[in-house]
Amino acid sequence: MPRIHSFVIATVLAIMLPVDAHASIKVDVIKNPYSGSRNVPELSTNPDYIHAAGLERLITEWGGELVRPIQDIRLSAEQEQQYGAWNRMALANANFADAVREGLHENPITIGLHANCNDLLGMLSGLKYDADGNQRRVGLVFIDAHGDFNTPETTLSGMLGGMPVAVAAGHALHNIRRTTGLIEPLPMSHIVWGGVRDLDPLEAERFDKYDVQQFTVADIRELSADLKRQMQGLADRVDVIFVHIDMDVLDPDEVPGHDLAVSDGPTSRELAAAIALMFENPKTSALGIASTPAFNLDPNGISRQAALNLIEGAIRGAQARQQP
Repeated sequence: MPRIHSFVIATVLAIMLPVDAHASIKVDVIKNPYSGSRNVPELSTNPDYIHAAGLERLITEWGGELVRPIQDIRLSAEQEQQYGAWNRMALANANFADAVREGLHENPITIGLHANCNDLLGMLSGLKYDADGNQRRVGLVFIDAHGDFNTPETTLSGMLGGMPVAVAAGHALHNIRRTTGLIEPLPMSHIVWGGVRDLDPLEAERFDKYDVQQFTVADIRELSADLKRQMQGLADRVDVIFVHIDMDVLDPDEVPGHDLAVSDGPTSRELAAAIALMFENPKTSALGIASTPAFNLDPNGISRQAALNLIEGAIRGAQARQQP
């Protein structure tokens, strides 16, 4: 199937999913700047960079309605006394989970602006219970050029950012997962990967061992039948779906300054169309955007615009649920 040109995708989104002023989509945006990375500043400026684009105004223009002011996660005074980059990141994710749950009473699309992929743990923990406290089966769609499925025993880099899906699945670093509030790991049947094309050797063995469910960059570009099957299959197995995006999944031209970019990624418009498709399913209720290069690495705003395209895609997809 030929590659769908980004202009065509943008046109389809604009024509087929018009903004209806009488049917705005409720949106809750939460920024989590704690990265858990060592030897760098503890607080990332990535979430603020997206926010500073005028996100409140843009969400309104796209047909969204913020249910409260955009939230910004910080450690409490007591938590500030704790040490350890990984531990402090986990504590911040516990606060993130609380913020996610507080917003669920409005039944919004929850959008997390994450320092990096480690912050997916807080979103998963927050979605574990509905607004009435009922436990739910949470599904994760993890879209990234990398698997982030390493453990301390398989990693080559030692980066915690290469492990969060393995941590969420209960394969490593259990204290971090539990501290975030994700007491029970995600079953492997509740995780689907997308766009992965750069695995460490032992990480690739783990992909084979667990026979992971995934869709390809081509599936994203083509909005393929396999992508639709993967999403419907996951929706059949869970109660709520979280779509997490690491910006390095995109074509490197759209993420200048990202030090982990990988060739042959989709454009942001192609991925936005796929996200819109995912959010047409009412069980898909949360989006995470991680590792957007900040202003000092993105002087022309290319990466930020790419991130905004993805957020718009989620809102447009949710709007499609209301179409006759």
